[in-house]
Amino acid sequence: MTTAPLLTSLLAAGADAPPFAVIRREREPVLDVLVGDVVDVDLLADIPLDGAEVLALVPFRQVRERGFDAHDDGAPIRCLVVREREQVPVPDAIEVLPRHPVVVDDLDVDVSDEDYAELVRRVIDEEIGRGEGANFVIRREFVGSTAVAAPVAVLGWLRALLEHEQGAFWTFAVHTPGLAAVGATPERHVSSIDGLVSMNPISGTFRHDVLTDADAAAASVDDRLHAFLHDVKEREELVMVVDEELKMMSAVCPDGGRIRGPFLKRMSRLTHTEYLLEGRSDLDPREVLRRTMFAPTVTGSPMGNACAVIARRESTPRGYYAGVFARFTPTERGYDVDAPILIRTAYVRDGRVGVPVGATLVRHSDPVGEVAETRAKAAGMLTALGALPRASAGGAASAPVDDDRHASLLAERNDHLAAFWRAPQHAHERRGTSALVIDANDDFTTMLAHQLHHLGLDVRLVPWHEAPDAASEDLVVFGPGPGDPRDRDDPRIARMRDLVAARLDSGRPLLAVCLSHQVLADLAGLALEPLPTPRQGVQIPVEVFGETAAIGFYNTFSALGPDGSTTPRLDLEVASDAATGVVHALRGRGVASVQGHLESVTSPDGLALLERLVNGVLTPNALVP
Repeated sequence: MTTAPLLTSLLAAGADAPPFAVIRREREPVLDVLVGDVVDVDLLADIPLDGAEVLALVPFRQVRERGFDAHDDGAPIRCLVVREREQVPVPDAIEVLPRHPVVVDDLDVDVSDEDYAELVRRVIDEEIGRGEGANFVIRREFVGSTAVAAPVAVLGWLRALLEHEQGAFWTFAVHTPGLAAVGATPERHVSSIDGLVSMNPISGTFRHDVLTDADAAAASVDDRLHAFLHDVKEREELVMVVDEELKMMSAVCPDGGRIRGPFLKRMSRLTHTEYLLEGRSDLDPREVLRRTMFAPTVTGSPMGNACAVIARRESTPRGYYAGVFARFTPTERGYDVDAPILIRTAYVRDGRVGVPVGATLVRHSDPVGEVAETRAKAAGMLTALGALPRASAGGAASAPVDDDRHASLLAERNDHLAAFWRAPQHAHERRGTSALVIDANDDFTTMLAHQLHHLGLDVRLVPWHEAPDAASEDLVVFGPGPGDPRDRDDPRIARMRDLVAARLDSGRPLLAVCLSHQVLADLAGLALEPLPTPRQGVQIPVEVFGETAAIGFYNTFSALGPDGSTTPRLDLEVASDAATGVVHALRGRGVASVQGHLESVTSPDGLALLERLVNGVLTPNALVP
């Protein structure tokens, strides 16, 4: 008698199989086999949570619900409303799943290695280099074909993944009319279980296979992994995505988010670094998902500009790549959700097979290295699909490594991060002081607003285009944002100039951060210039009016002025680098600004400096201390 009657029936049905999903969650000894009915909806709020379990494939185009750009391919939110289920021990499932190889033929790539390398160069020079953001994920896709019916193909490939891949957060196969997918995704985007919201930003890609470089080939896997953990690009890449996901956590969780880690995430051919972010929320799980669309590890930051860059630089829609596969489970209190990112996934449509992958581009990116990273990320899936020979995986994945050595090195990373985001956060007593925070298109303002609330202020957050000309709040905080602060033809820059000028005219307290600091500096008569090298996710110790503070910077442009001087207009005191004239901060009566991101996880002294600046501008007739 079979131990998996439902799974066996799906195989027997072949091409006529009903819609199904088969899922193994990380470290669980069983597979969940789920069969149901398909419902397509347009909005996350329309996902039918009416008592049944629901699995939802959420396409990338859904970011438009947050007002962000995306190529529109019309892909729906595809929901599987579960009506039958069984659990099967993994060894039993492997025996039941198809043994014969399901091979993908005619393997090709939509963007050649040479063209992708050139695209990387252009994004670094023209997007990061012009202040559009800190990092961007640009996709390419490996494509092929199969003559095997989609339900049979994805179950055959699922068996290969279960046998040969390790470390996946979810390993799954799903079949619906006209669309099937199979994957071994390493990364949870977001979950909300009994009110505990968790996110797992993963970044950095260490390849287990020995490189062709002679020095790399001579080094042990352990030594190469140690060097990888020291790599500046990899460290900055992870910290930047942690910052981006903390923005989301601050928007979802009233008490903000707390980070744990970093940890190593080991898979069969790759090792990544990751953090765990946690907070509490009572939001509907669909709203949690909407506010966190989508992971910066597959888009970039800041999120709005990252989506705009993707729309400019990728010529075709993403489909479901970089979306999520969300599982909504009914509970006594409503619904929980668990939503891994749709990466390391193959899609089957009418015999066409696609494996999309992306690389995170930062200012230190090497175009040739990013090409290799995309191929490394695709290798596990392409091998499972039979498009690459199994022997190409090599044996390096099982080479010994010194876990204690690497754990110590990982722990040392936290010595340079803000303690505020690593510990429970308890708000100060209410001051009876109100603050309006103006978002200039960077969700860092959600973290800034959270810290201001922590300091005892009553905070209201508004986007730049909804901000009032004359705010009634005791304090207005003008937030950070992307772009060139000199571009007065940009409606956002023009509006921020008008808002800062109006607040100055009112004589009431204001604080300006990053882009808004640059706008204030311009109004004060200082020159604005691009930096020789963009500072994106870089921690720098700076002197701010007599005190040294380690602050994280995300800027391409800077104001220039001698340290200790006074601005040509507004009579603001300048704090700047004595050697370069790069301005760190400005201050006057009821006015202060700072170039760095005090709210960033890369700012260990950020909260103390924020409190100092806020107290200064709120003290009548006093200079900021």
